[in-house]
Amino acid sequence: MVEFDEFGPEKILEVYDARTGMRGFTVIDNTARGPGKGGTRMTPTVSVDEVAKLARTMTWKCALADLPFGGGKSGIIADDRTLTKEKKMEIMRSFSKAIKPICPSQYVAAPDMNTGEDEMAEFAKANGDMKSATGKPSTMCIKPGVGCGIPHEFGSTGYGVFRATKVAMEHLKMHVKGAKVAIEGFGNVGTFAMKYLTEIGAKVVAVSDSKGTAYSENGLDYQKLMDAKSKQGSVTKYTGAKVLGGGALFELPVDVLIPAAVPNSINEKNYKKIKAKIVSEAANIPMTTEIEEKLHELGILVVPDFVANAGGVISSYAEYVGKHPDQMLKLVEEKITKNTKIVLEHAKASKQSPRAAAMEIAVKRVREAMRK
Repeated sequence: MVEFDEFGPEKILEVYDARTGMRGFTVIDNTARGPGKGGTRMTPTVSVDEVAKLARTMTWKCALADLPFGGGKSGIIADDRTLTKEKKMEIMRSFSKAIKPICPSQYVAAPDMNTGEDEMAEFAKANGDMKSATGKPSTMCIKPGVGCGIPHEFGSTGYGVFRATKVAMEHLKMHVKGAKVAIEGFGNVGTFAMKYLTEIGAKVVAVSDSKGTAYSENGLDYQKLMDAKSKQGSVTKYTGAKVLGGGALFELPVDVLIPAAVPNSINEKNYKKIKAKIVSEAANIPMTTEIEEKLHELGILVVPDFVANAGGVISSYAEYVGKHPDQMLKLVEEKITKNTKIVLEHAKASKQSPRAAAMEIAVKRVREAMRK
């Protein structure tokens, strides 16, 4: 059941189109700081309750990133595995037209589970406004070279994770050069986090994917790992690496652990085995709040997901206001660096976990906007 409180949700719109069979909904959680921002996911089981929780998360993420966006999220009930490309795009167009009364004035769409830049292109065209969705193809511009899409392939989230991790290392006065890092997941986020960390001298010694973990005490080469993944299908094909089980990554003697894959990968069974001094949450909800607090009590610094992985929504804002990719990365650097510092300093001063400190800051920012 959707929970209502002082922050929202302000509006829940359910839509249906008998001709296409499209059935979906948009939850606008809070627009005090600006239009609700959040992805549009397409799964056969997506529900209003699920979308409402995600919309609230976006309220806090946008506030903490200090963006003029509120929180929103959409869901379309459809099985992506059984749809033809043509049918999927038809459903996306139908959904866009159905929520046009609130988009982009109150809600701005973005890619999410089973939707990407192609779907956002169709969404924007059907809506008739380039600002109705972000994460569009880089070739989709208001005019040549101006106001173009910035898809996630530019690595904004991974770059933001790198910046947040760097701030956390500096906060603990840890030497970045030579610091040992383990990364769970080698998708869009994990690959870019590794790229940028190795460029400043950190040593990524372990990376995992669905097939297992590649581990080398002397460090893994970024390009060779990319080649192993793209040409042979798994990081475990990296020549010279020791192959371990996926779960073994969390127990390795490293300085920094970056969970960048599935939810709840850090849990009651393995959190006590973590040896890292820093856990930088690249994935959404890689552990529960309770586990975060337990790690905090053990003296491990956890950079919360809505702090560390906010690069994606910052990139969305950059696209929304017409910036190009280089400007986007600069904006991600500025905002992630500034807000991670604020969160960690507040956590230290108030003697609480970084998540608790981050929530205080986000709530304060939303409340201030609501009073205006």
